Amino acid sequence: MSDERHDSPAVPPPPRMKGGDLPDVADDPPFESWKEVTEDSDRQAEDPPDYTIMGDNGELSQLAPAALFELNQAALDDSVPNRPLVAPLVPMAALREEYENGNEIFVKQIDWLVEQGYIGIRRTRGDGDCFYRSLAYAYVERILNSTDQGLDAVQAVSMLESTQSMLETVGFQPLVFEDFLETFTTLIKRVTDPEPGATLLTHHGLLEAFNNPEISNSIVVYLRLLTSAQIRLDPDAYAPFLFHPELGEPMDTRDFCENFVEAVGKEADHVQMTALTRALRINILVAYLDGRVHSRESSAASSGKGKGRATDTVEVEFVPFENGEEGLEPIRLLYRPGHYDILEQRSEDPDVEFDAGIELALRTLP
Repeated sequence: MSDERHDSPAVPPPPRMKGGDLPDVADDPPFESWKEVTEDSDRQAEDPPDYTIMGDNGELSQLAPAALFELNQAALDDSVPNRPLVAPLVPMAALREEYENGNEIFVKQIDWLVEQGYIGIRRTRGDGDCFYRSLAYAYVERILNSTDQGLDAVQAVSMLESTQSMLETVGFQPLVFEDFLETFTTLIKRVTDPEPGATLLTHHGLLEAFNNPEISNSIVVYLRLLTSAQIRLDPDAYAPFLFHPELGEPMDTRDFCENFVEAVGKEADHVQMTALTRALRINILVAYLDGRVHSRESSAASSGKGKGRATDTVEVEFVPFENGEEGLEPIRLLYRPGHYDILEQRSEDPDVEFDAGIELALRTLP
């Protein structure tokens, strides 16, 4: 496993578009203001497809990407029907159990992650907003875990408040986004400087906040608007990567942003991930748990010292999105076909034993 920088990483689909080579943002004429966003971000579950998604030989590693997506989404939907928006941190063994009676490759990839020190997973609801919600939670939690909480909280709030000009430049009215932004910054301020009547933010409090639909969805909406603004500011740079995710047809910037960035419940692809990390000036590292065997050329062949041969491995590919300062610790996410969770190097939350009422609420959120 390597965290080294790559300009054009080779990744398993989906996501489809590679954003590593997109140029820096440039100013562009504003677009018309965005439509109002509702608070209900949950997608209605679709009926399962009426075709067989397992290959004739029963090997999940031979499935097409679309079939992998359908199978994995079914597992997400069936395993925990009432999954909370953001779940407590659990050991990777919990994820392993979901696959150990299925595909052996997934299990081996999970074991490989554990060997690399990734022993925990924080799961998010598979509602199409999982990338934005996972990123937001990890973003605030990193401040909470910082050795200099005060400085990091002030810098994060200042940076977020500075993004208002981006949204206004592309035509979003303050009335549309200012409440969403305030919800986000108020939560961060609670790390060191809570408002009167509020308490200092703890890991327990952060989990409660992200399971409050009004707070959680407001933050998701703001990140979607910010992502859209970043793309709209430099349409020429992103245009080659804007395709309809189902039809594969090119889309213009406005239609793409309105339908697949600003709209809640729409999954993120490389374009959205690149744009948001640029807007927030952060680094993320995405581990692709794809259930596939990867062929690697032997060291002898790659060094030119011998003929060598290709070998099969079950390592997990890590794809970096590096738009923060050099050396800034990345936020690590785990991607399974159609879904993002938070990848952790610890296996339990540090400051809480959930009381029965909170634990029950987390389990039974719609």
